[in-house]
Amino acid sequence: MKLLIVAAAAILFTAATVVGAQVYHVVGEDRGWDPSTDVASWSSKRVFRVGDKIWFTYSAAQESLVELRSEEDFTSCDVTNPIDMYTDGLDTISLEGEGIRYFASGNTESCKNGLKIPVKIQPKEQNMAQNVGLRAVADGPTLPSDSTNLNGLSDLLVVGLSVCLLGL
Repeated sequence: MKLLIVAAAAILFTAATVVGAQVYHVVGEDRGWDPSTDVASWSSKRVFRVGDKIWFTYSAAQESLVELRSEEDFTSCDVTNPIDMYTDGLDTISLEGEGIRYFASGNTESCKNGLKIPVKIQPKEQNMAQNVGLRAVADGPTLPSDSTNLNGLSDLLVVGLSVCLLGL
Protein backbone atom coordinates (compact mmCIF):
# COMPACT_ATOMS: atom_id res chain seq x y z
CA MET A 1 0.00 0.00 0.00
CA LYS A 2 2.84 2.39 0.90
CA LEU A 3 4.43 1.74 -2.51
CA LEU A 4 1.13 2.71 -4.18
CA ILE A 5 1.00 5.92 -2.17
CA VAL A 6 4.60 6.81 -3.04
CA ALA A 7 3.93 6.08 -6.72
CA ALA A 8 0.80 8.25 -6.65
CA ALA A 9 2.74 11.11 -5.06
CA ALA A 10 5.47 10.79 -7.70
CA ILE A 11 2.85 10.92 -10.44
CA LEU A 12 1.28 13.97 -8.83
CA PHE A 13 4.64 15.79 -8.64
CA THR A 14 5.43 14.88 -12.25
CA ALA A 15 1.99 15.95 -13.45
CA ALA A 16 2.27 19.28 -11.63
CA THR A 17 5.65 19.93 -13.21
CA VAL A 18 4.66 18.94 -16.74
CA VAL A 19 1.21 20.50 -16.84
CA GLY A 20 1.92 23.77 -15.06
CA ALA A 21 5.69 23.91 -15.47
CA GLN A 22 5.75 24.28 -11.70
CA VAL A 23 8.84 23.12 -9.84
CA TYR A 24 9.02 22.20 -6.17
CA HIS A 25 12.38 23.26 -4.70
CA VAL A 26 13.27 21.45 -1.47
CA VAL A 27 15.70 23.80 0.26
CA GLY A 28 18.90 22.03 1.20
CA GLU A 29 17.59 18.78 -0.27
CA ASP A 30 18.13 15.92 2.23
CA ARG A 31 19.77 18.15 4.85
CA GLY A 32 16.96 20.70 4.88
CA TRP A 33 16.98 24.17 6.40
CA ASP A 34 19.76 23.54 8.91
CA PRO A 35 22.82 25.52 10.05
CA SER A 36 25.10 22.75 8.74
CA THR A 37 23.60 22.98 5.22
CA ASP A 38 25.28 25.14 2.59
CA VAL A 39 22.00 26.73 1.45
CA ALA A 40 23.86 29.48 -0.48
CA SER A 41 25.49 26.85 -2.70
CA TRP A 42 22.20 24.98 -3.04
CA SER A 43 20.28 28.09 -4.13
CA SER A 44 22.99 29.25 -6.56
CA LYS A 45 22.30 26.16 -8.68
CA ARG A 46 18.55 26.80 -8.96
CA VAL A 47 16.33 28.82 -11.26
CA PHE A 48 13.22 30.03 -9.47
CA ARG A 49 10.23 31.00 -11.59
CA VAL A 50 6.82 32.53 -10.96
CA GLY A 51 4.50 29.69 -9.92
CA ASP A 52 7.21 27.49 -8.39
CA LYS A 53 7.08 26.45 -4.75
CA ILE A 54 9.85 26.30 -2.15
CA TRP A 55 9.67 23.73 0.65
CA PHE A 56 11.59 24.37 3.86
CA THR A 57 12.05 21.46 6.29
CA TYR A 58 13.67 21.94 9.67
CA SER A 59 13.49 21.03 13.32
CA ALA A 60 10.87 23.42 14.70
CA ALA A 61 12.39 23.00 18.17
CA GLN A 62 15.72 24.41 16.96
CA GLU A 63 15.02 26.64 13.96
CA SER A 64 12.49 28.89 12.32
CA LEU A 65 12.21 30.77 9.06
CA VAL A 66 11.51 34.42 8.35
CA GLU A 67 10.94 36.37 5.17
CA LEU A 68 12.69 39.71 5.41
CA ARG A 69 11.60 43.05 3.99
CA SER A 70 14.82 44.24 2.38
CA GLU A 71 18.30 43.36 1.21
CA GLU A 72 19.62 45.48 4.09
CA ASP A 73 17.73 43.39 6.69
CA PHE A 74 18.95 40.25 4.89
CA THR A 75 22.60 41.34 4.83
CA SER A 76 22.61 42.42 8.48
CA CYS A 77 20.44 39.49 9.65
CA ASP A 78 17.96 41.89 11.23
CA VAL A 79 15.12 39.44 11.86
CA THR A 80 13.21 41.71 14.27
CA ASN A 81 10.59 42.95 11.76
CA PRO A 82 9.96 40.20 9.19
CA ILE A 83 7.25 40.15 6.54
CA ASP A 84 6.34 36.66 7.71
CA MET A 85 7.55 34.08 10.21
CA TYR A 86 7.27 30.31 9.82
CA THR A 87 7.66 27.88 12.70
CA ASP A 88 5.95 24.64 11.61
CA GLY A 89 9.05 22.72 10.50
CA LEU A 90 7.56 22.01 7.06
CA ASP A 91 6.65 25.19 5.22
CA THR A 92 5.64 25.54 1.56
CA ILE A 93 5.96 28.98 0.04
CA SER A 94 4.52 29.86 -3.37
CA LEU A 95 6.60 32.13 -5.54
CA GLU A 96 4.10 34.66 -6.83
CA GLY A 97 5.43 37.51 -8.94
CA GLU A 98 8.89 38.39 -10.19
CA GLY A 99 11.54 39.93 -7.98
CA ILE A 100 13.78 39.01 -5.07
CA ARG A 101 12.53 37.57 -1.80
CA TYR A 102 14.80 37.22 1.23
CA PHE A 103 14.55 34.21 3.54
CA ALA A 104 16.62 33.74 6.69
CA SER A 105 16.73 31.77 9.89
CA GLY A 106 14.71 33.38 12.65
CA ASN A 107 17.73 32.65 14.86
CA THR A 108 20.09 35.62 14.38
CA GLU A 109 23.18 33.51 15.07
CA SER A 110 22.19 30.89 12.46
CA CYS A 111 21.47 33.68 9.98
CA LYS A 112 24.89 35.25 10.57
CA ASN A 113 26.44 31.81 10.05
CA GLY A 114 24.89 31.63 6.57
CA LEU A 115 21.43 30.14 7.03
CA LYS A 116 19.78 32.57 4.62
CA ILE A 117 18.99 32.73 0.91
CA PRO A 118 17.89 35.40 -1.51
CA VAL A 119 15.42 33.99 -4.04
CA LYS A 120 15.41 35.76 -7.38
CA ILE A 121 12.11 34.89 -9.04
CA GLN A 122 12.17 34.98 -12.82
CA PRO A 123 9.18 35.10 -15.17
CA LYS A 124 7.48 31.91 -16.30
CA GLU A 125 9.06 30.31 -19.32
CA GLN A 126 7.39 31.40 -22.55
CA ASN A 127 7.62 28.07 -24.36
CA MET A 128 6.96 25.48 -21.67
CA ALA A 129 6.51 22.54 -24.07
CA GLN A 130 10.11 22.72 -25.29
CA ASN A 131 11.59 23.14 -21.82
CA VAL A 132 9.71 20.49 -19.84
CA GLY A 133 12.58 18.03 -20.21
CA LEU A 134 15.02 20.60 -18.83
CA ARG A 135 13.14 21.17 -15.57
CA ALA A 136 13.83 18.71 -12.78
CA VAL A 137 11.17 17.31 -10.51
CA ALA A 138 12.29 17.47 -6.90
CA ASP A 139 11.47 14.64 -4.56
CA GLY A 140 9.10 15.60 -1.80
CA PRO A 141 10.71 17.15 1.23
CA THR A 142 12.36 15.01 3.83
CA LEU A 143 12.79 15.96 7.43
CA PRO A 144 16.19 16.52 9.01
CA SER A 145 17.22 13.52 11.09
CA ASP A 146 16.93 15.42 14.37
CA SER A 147 13.32 16.50 13.69
CA THR A 148 11.67 13.92 15.87
CA ASN A 149 8.68 16.12 16.58
CA LEU A 150 7.68 15.95 12.91
CA ASN A 151 7.89 12.18 12.35
CA GLY A 152 4.99 10.95 10.26
CA LEU A 153 4.23 14.38 8.77
CA SER A 154 5.76 13.45 5.42
CA ASP A 155 3.73 10.23 5.38
CA LEU A 156 0.63 12.29 6.13
CA LEU A 157 1.51 14.62 3.25
CA VAL A 158 1.90 11.68 0.86
CA VAL A 159 -1.38 10.13 2.01
CA GLY A 160 -3.16 13.46 1.62
CA LEU A 161 -1.77 13.94 -1.87
CA SER A 162 -2.73 10.42 -2.88
CA VAL A 163 -6.25 10.88 -1.52
CA CYS A 164 -6.61 14.02 -3.62
CA LEU A 165 -5.12 12.31 -6.66
CA LEU A 166 -6.98 9.01 -6.42
CA GLY A 167 -10.20 10.34 -4.87
CA LEU A 168 -10.03 7.75 -2.07
